Amino acid sequence: VQLQAFGGGLVQAGGSLRLSCAASGPSFSTYALGWFRQAPGKEREFVTAIRQSGGSTYYADSVRGRFTVSRDNAKSTVYLQMNSLKPEDTAVYYCAAGRPITSTIRTTSPYYYWGQGTLVTVSS
Repeated sequence: VQLQAFGGGLVQAGGSLRLSCAASGPSFSTYALGWFRQAPGKEREFVTAIRQSGGSTYYADSVRGRFTVSRDNAKSTVYLQMNSLKPEDTAVYYCAAGRPITSTIRTTSPYYYWGQGTLVTVSS
C-alpha cells in the first residue's frame, strides 16, 4: 500500500483545514488508518485513528472535539477534518496504515505503511 497525504497549508489560529490521504494498492479496507504528527524538535505523536469499517475512532486528548477522522473505503481515502486550529497544532502530519490491536493503536509500531507527510502551519 502506498499512501499520499495532502491538504496541508498555512492557516490562522481558529481556522480549519481538511487533510486527505489517498492510498493505492490492494486491501485498503483491511487496514486501520492513523494520523500522526511531528513538530520540529519533537517526537512523532499520535493524533487519531479509525478502524477498518470506520465504526471505531480514537483521538489524542489534545485534539478530541476539534478534529474528526473519517474514511471512504470506496475511494481508498482517509480524511482528517481539523477545526479550531491552534499554533501548537503546527506539525508535519503523516497518515499510516496497519492492523493494530486496540492497546497499540496509538503507537507507531503497528503501522506498516506511511505517507510522506504534509505540513500544517497555524499562525497566531
